[in-house]
Amino acid sequence: MRKVLSVLLAGSMAASVLAGCGSKEAAETTAVTESAAEAASESAKESAETAKEVKTIDTLQVAFVPSREPEEIVTVTEPLKDMLKQELLPLGYDVKNVNITVGTNYEAVGEGLTAGTIDVGFIPGGTYVLYDDGAEVILTATRDGLSIDDDDPKVWNQNKPTEASDQQVTFYRALMIAGPSEAGRAVAAKVNNGTELSWEDFDGLNWGIMSPTSSAGYIYPALWIQQRFGKNITDLSHAVQCDSYGTAFARLAQGQIDVLCTYADARRDNAEKWQKEYAMTNSIWDDTDVIGVTPGIYNDTISVSRTSAVMDDDFKAALQQAFINIGKTDAGKDVIKIYSHKGYEIAKDSDYDSEREAQKIIQELRAK
Repeated sequence: MRKVLSVLLAGSMAASVLAGCGSKEAAETTAVTESAAEAASESAKESAETAKEVKTIDTLQVAFVPSREPEEIVTVTEPLKDMLKQELLPLGYDVKNVNITVGTNYEAVGEGLTAGTIDVGFIPGGTYVLYDDGAEVILTATRDGLSIDDDDPKVWNQNKPTEASDQQVTFYRALMIAGPSEAGRAVAAKVNNGTELSWEDFDGLNWGIMSPTSSAGYIYPALWIQQRFGKNITDLSHAVQCDSYGTAFARLAQGQIDVLCTYADARRDNAEKWQKEYAMTNSIWDDTDVIGVTPGIYNDTISVSRTSAVMDDDFKAALQQAFINIGKTDAGKDVIKIYSHKGYEIAKDSDYDSEREAQKIIQELRAK
């Protein structure tokens, strides 16, 4: 009897142990399942929150000023559409379409930013300060420096052709460049002989100038003329406004104008066209000379509209980062080099205070 009891007790204990193990395993399994479920739930929640945080923008309107041939700008900047979409998506913005246009003139882009019909504008400092009530600068361009940087035009002529340097700069100069016409060659010879040019020398030339908001094509040459001769650029007897630098160089090559106002590396940009498209026998460096050099001009801006329906502080920050990222890639550099941009740095409004002073002087000159 005692033996039977022992066997029954042992069996009971074994069953109890097995039951305990089964309960423990079941509990552990339940815990793992619940943990996995919680993790999945949390992951789904995070995904939902992430999806919720991504803002959709149907169309982003981007405009460029016509400092180069409009068709060329549109063609070269076409890849920028996908680049912007790809860079903005991880930053929380799903842009469905990027529309790139070129303004009919500089003012058209400034007015579009002010009206909110343009969201992002690539505009020079001169245009920006005229339209800063409706536009806000977010980035300034960096560019390669040049092998020549001197106030004396003779130095530019003695050391041409101008080459790019590896040094990155946040400014550039404007040059007044005399072409192959008889009058252009005569005034260039005076400069290269060390003769000081008079107002009569300048006034006797046919000038090609750009829009009044163009820093290199109008504002800074106007300041240079005013400081040197006490005259306004509008005092020139023969001046014609060109719609683009490409048009201006074509007119210079054909002798329709004797001198043009342009940015310092413009001849590098037009060297191939000079012979292939403008049918010139000599190189652009043989046919042209510098007759005036302005002080440094702060670089172009990427500005955004203050009245755009899609623009807020978060989106402005995303655009800054997106363009900076694009400027660091080889593909991005291929796009932005059309404006001689090498990359971008975050800008602030006060960076362009010197440009405001320039504009103030210009306005005072016009009022006389």
